[in-house]
Amino acid sequence: MTTTANPVNPVLRTPPASPAAAAAYFSASLAFHADVSDVASALADARATGGDPGFVVIDSRSTASWDQGHVPGAVHLPTALIPEQAEQLLDKSVPVVTYCWGPGCNGATRAALALAERGFQVKEMLGGFEYWVREGFAYETWEGSAKKDADPLTAAVDDEDCGC
Repeated sequence: MTTTANPVNPVLRTPPASPAAAAAYFSASLAFHADVSDVASALADARATGGDPGFVVIDSRSTASWDQGHVPGAVHLPTALIPEQAEQLLDKSVPVVTYCWGPGCNGATRAALALAERGFQVKEMLGGFEYWVREGFAYETWEGSAKKDADPLTAAVDDEDCGC
């Protein structure tokens, strides 16, 4: 009798991690990252109650990019200026959330690294400014406030809560 081994598909070619290793990895990931919807929700709740979200948002892009559009209330601190300006602009006891253009840009990662090396608690906002806009959140430009409809491929359009 001849037996044929079933080829392993690309998903399982490398087997999944153990549940304990997966829990450690995903827990660590959440310690390093925040998503656009969570940042927007925390900022909105703080505005609505007159409270403090407990973190500061940093836009690490150029001035031209900042002028094109940025998260309301964000602090503009380009990555190249972090060494000379971070300690004057930020309080080390307040966590920082960095962002740049979007998933195809690692500027927020570089900014987060520069801040962490200087003793700041930091998270990176996944999706960056691109997903902030695509999920339908208001933003500011040099001309004033702006907002686009949510992209149905990135956000729930009929509900504020995606269920994530």
